[in-house]
Amino acid sequence: MKKDYYIYPAIFNYENDGISISFPDLPGCLSCADTDEEALYMAKDALGLYMVCAEEDGEILKSPSKLNEISLKKSERAILVEVYMPLFRESVQNSSVKKTLTIPKWINDLAEKNKINFSQVLQSALKNALGIK
Repeated sequence: MKKDYYIYPAIFNYENDGISISFPDLPGCLSCADTDEEALYMAKDALGLYMVCAEEDGEILKSPSKLNEISLKKSERAILVEVYMPLFRESVQNSSVKKTLTIPKWINDLAEKNKINFSQVLQSALKNALGIK
């Protein structure tokens, strides 16, 4: 079930080369940063993208751990990270994907000569073929 908000604890590990970010309840949800501000931004971004993928895959998520139940090393701090999912879902849906296609050289040459935007033409043609206005 999709939720509008997710809140999960993140662990900020402070080392000489920066801050490593991990989520103890979400394997593979990792990031890094140089400053606390950047770490918080990167943690939110990592959590949001992780949740979009988990929702799309129908993954059953582990409940978030409580901060006081997380064992930390001296160089680590745990914080709660909150993400508002409608913004992440919209961002992913509207992101661009690169496609490779093949067209005859003479069409390519003529289109380039006339300064045709290939991406716009393909998008228009696909919308038309799909009945999207």
